[in-house]
Amino acid sequence: MPIVRSVSRAVSQLLKSSGCGCGISVVPVRCIGVSPRQVASDAGFHSVSFSASDHPRVLITGGLGQLGVGLAKLLRKHFGKNNVILSDIRKPADNVFYSGPFIYADILDYKNLREIVVNNRITWLFHYSALLSAVGEANVPLARAVNITGLHNVLDIAAEHNLRLFVPSTIGAFGPSSPRDPTPDLCIQRPRTIYGVSKVHAELMGEYYHYRYGLDFRCLRYPGIISADSQPGGGTTDYAVQIFHDAIKTGKFQCNLKPDTRLPMMYIDDCLKATLEVMEAPAEALSMRTYNISAMSFTPEELAQEVQKHVPELEVTYKVDEVRQAIADSWPMNFDDRNARRDWGWKHDYDLPELVTTMFSFLGSDSRIAQAY
Repeated sequence: MPIVRSVSRAVSQLLKSSGCGCGISVVPVRCIGVSPRQVASDAGFHSVSFSASDHPRVLITGGLGQLGVGLAKLLRKHFGKNNVILSDIRKPADNVFYSGPFIYADILDYKNLREIVVNNRITWLFHYSALLSAVGEANVPLARAVNITGLHNVLDIAAEHNLRLFVPSTIGAFGPSSPRDPTPDLCIQRPRTIYGVSKVHAELMGEYYHYRYGLDFRCLRYPGIISADSQPGGGTTDYAVQIFHDAIKTGKFQCNLKPDTRLPMMYIDDCLKATLEVMEAPAEALSMRTYNISAMSFTPEELAQEVQKHVPELEVTYKVDEVRQAIADSWPMNFDDRNARRDWGWKHDYDLPELVTTMFSFLGSDSRIAQAY
């Protein structure tokens, strides 16, 4: 393969000679199959259509995070248990492992990920592997590798094997120069965290692959997601989950954001419903590749007042984490999601009172929890 080796050397020298100081990693030219590096500009990719009896074959990366397990449960109800494969680099709990197919998948290992897609005849890929905002700021090199290099592997494999690809974005994709109340789908995006930068990168790369290679890329900007099924995982909005655990366990909650910090939020069931709906939406209904979705917007003080209707003696104090507060102050206060509601019929089910009641019903009753009604 002398020609391929010559091309690889030429590409390597070109990248090494870049004077931008961006730390570009040199990736060997992949010669097997069809990848974006080998596709003609007018190549006609398209997503596979499925009949009622021919369900998609689904892979979820980063599946042991807050959303992956719940998404797998929802998709298995729709498409069958064996058609949805959960994956991660961590060992799953027994209840997760025995609930359906689970495999080890490292998104930084291109060859292994490609083999998984090929061997399991994957047609839909949900890419949830990412380091969240506060965790990412504590380890920028790792966040850059997981959130950006991992995305590149997924994009190449999805384009090569004609997958329908979902990559979540977030309120973190906006910055202090973005309009905050409300924040539209299209506006200035200049985030100041590696997490936010990686999400803007994902939005733009997915859109580019769609127009350049025909990749069926779909993306939702999630607000803060609240779930009773998982512990807080390092996100700036995780206070809105922690308050419920602390209300039940100790009756005391210390918030790391200011009481008047308003952020868009959503209960996990609404988030998972929106994700499935946008993936099932006809391609012709989508006027864009990335949509805002929203359900409610509240402050820590407003959430605490609603929680205290169930736990009247809950003591709430504030000890502001300056890093998290700075992140929150750069994020939207309200999302404008009119395009999602118009294009594919998005509609949320949970407002703040329903959210709080549902969280307590899932976390269980306790002697401190009063009968609200």
